[in-house]
Formats: sequence, structure tokens, C-alpha cells
Amino acid sequence: MTLRLLQHVGVDGARSVIAATETGAAFVIGVDSVRALAERAIAAGSDLAAAVAACGTGASVDIAAELAAGRLTSPIDHGDPAHLIMTGTGLTHLGSAEGRDKMHRAAADAATQTDSMRMFLEGVEGGKPAEGARGQQPEWFYKGDGSGLVAPGAALTMPDFAQDGGEEPELAGIYLIGPDGTPFRLGLCLANEFSDHVTERHNYLWLAHSKLRQASLGPELLVGTPPAHIEGMSRIHRDGEVLWEKPFLSGEANMSHSIANLEAHHFKYDLFRRPGDVHVHFFGTATLSFSDGVATREGDMFEIEAAPFTLPLRNTLTKAAPQPVAVKAL
Repeated sequence: MTLRLLQHVGVDGARSVIAATETGAAFVIGVDSVRALAERAIAAGSDLAAAVAACGTGASVDIAAELAAGRLTSPIDHGDPAHLIMTGTGLTHLGSAEGRDKMHRAAADAATQTDSMRMFLEGVEGGKPAEGARGQQPEWFYKGDGSGLVAPGAALTMPDFAQDGGEEPELAGIYLIGPDGTPFRLGLCLANEFSDHVTERHNYLWLAHSKLRQASLGPELLVGTPPAHIEGMSRIHRDGEVLWEKPFLSGEANMSHSIANLEAHHFKYDLFRRPGDVHVHFFGTATLSFSDGVATREGDMFEIEAAPFTLPLRNTLTKAAPQPVAVKAL
């Protein structure tokens, strides 16, 4: 039976955790966050399913209705947003080099293999090493901290200087670092790893700038062994109609890197094994509306859905007002 965990905020502001399976959903007794539940599991030497069983469940709940009412938040967070770290890897999916290569080839000799294609092919060759081994390292980027994590249903806001606000439908691994520095994978979430593809297209060395944006997670944290094959659909709605839609694939069967290899290269750094920190690590995608020539605009609504997640991730695109920054000398 598939276990999914959700975080809920009531009309009175009280936080709670919901455990959902194929047979229904109910509030977990005695915990107010998924992080707290995970800390209990680590302390007990158990897993999240056992932690839910130990707590017990109470009143049943209609998670679709709660999402529609705006009472479901991101399925992971941290009391101090600086201790939630968002990062990601690119060129990890079979076919993911095509869209990236289209962006970068315009700035390169058409007869020369781009850095993106070389990195992708190296991943295909060495991204799934034997168990316990560390294979080819992937492209890696820093995305921000917990202050940039947007709740499902909330707006994704691009900064006033952004040249684009584009969706990236993918999976994100959710991790909590234990007291001894051990990374624990709590599960996977559906995600929109929102990026600025026009900025990236100008020069691939601007990838770091293009990724410093908000991101959103679907309301459900899928617990247990990650599915090897996930099929989903990504859409953009404009003025009440579907502007663009395209299926996407994820899971290891559709990736050039194993999840274990991506984890090994992320958590090999001491900085990312600081006890108590939460990590949201985006695993990449091969499907972008930008690659199909779509130019998003304010008011567009992104929609991402994929089984075995039962709820969609929807976010509307907005743009921030200018925020002039003056650096003062002391």
C-alpha cells in the first residue's frame, strides 16, 4: 500500500500531518509537521510508515477538498527557512539533452558538440554505477533556501529582472539530515523547478543565475521505494484554456543517472550533511514548454500531474515589482 504524507494548516492556523493511502486519508495524531514525524522515526530506528502507525490516526479527511480550499502547504518545510536547502541536477533524463542542446547550440559552432551534450553522454555512460559505487557526477546547481519554496496553489513569482518564467515538471527528493550527519530520504514529491530559460539560453554559464528562482512542490510526499517509471502531464493554461500540454517521463527507468548516484554526489560534501537540515533536491526533466517555443506571461497557470500522486500541482505565474538595492559602505 502506497503511503503519502501531506501537511495541513487549519482555519485556526493549527498545523497537522495527513497520512493518505489507497483506502483513504486521516490526520496523524500528535505531530504538526512531516519533519517532526521523520525525527521520531530516526530516533526510534524505524521508518515513516512505522512512525505513523506508532502515532495512530484520527479523523478522516478529503485531501482534494482541502487542496481546493487552500489548506494544504508544501509537504516539507523547516522552522528556519535558511536550514532548508534547494538544489538540483540537470541533464539526468534520457532525451533531456535535446532541449538543452537547442538552447546552447545557438551560441556554439554547429559542427561542435556542446558541453551539454558531452555531459549528457557521460551520464548515459557512467551515471548508473554498481551499488555502493560513485559514478559520473551530474550537472549540479544551487536553487535557494526555504524562503523560495512556494505552496501548492500559490503563485510562482519571477523577479522584476527576469527574462522568462518557465515551468520544469519533475520529481524532487526530500531529505532530512540525522543527528549523526546521515542523510535520510523521506520520499519524493511532484515538483515545478521554475527557471529562467531565456537567461540560460544567452550563455550556459548563466545557468546559476537562471536557477535562483522560486520552486513549488506538489502537496503529497510519496514514501518508500521510488517508482522506476512515472508518467505525467505538464500543461499551461491561459485565459481559461489549455495553451500547451505535453507528457513527461521520470523515474530511474527514464533517467541517465540513478537516484543513488545523484544522492552520492550531492551528499559527498560535508556542508550538505549538517544535522537537522532539510534538503529538497530536484532530479531534472526532459520536457519544457520553452523548448517548443512557448513564451509564458503573467497570469498563466502551470499544472503538473502524475500517478501515483493523486493531486495535481498548480501555480499561477506573477512578476515581482522592482526592488532597487543599494549597497552601502561602512
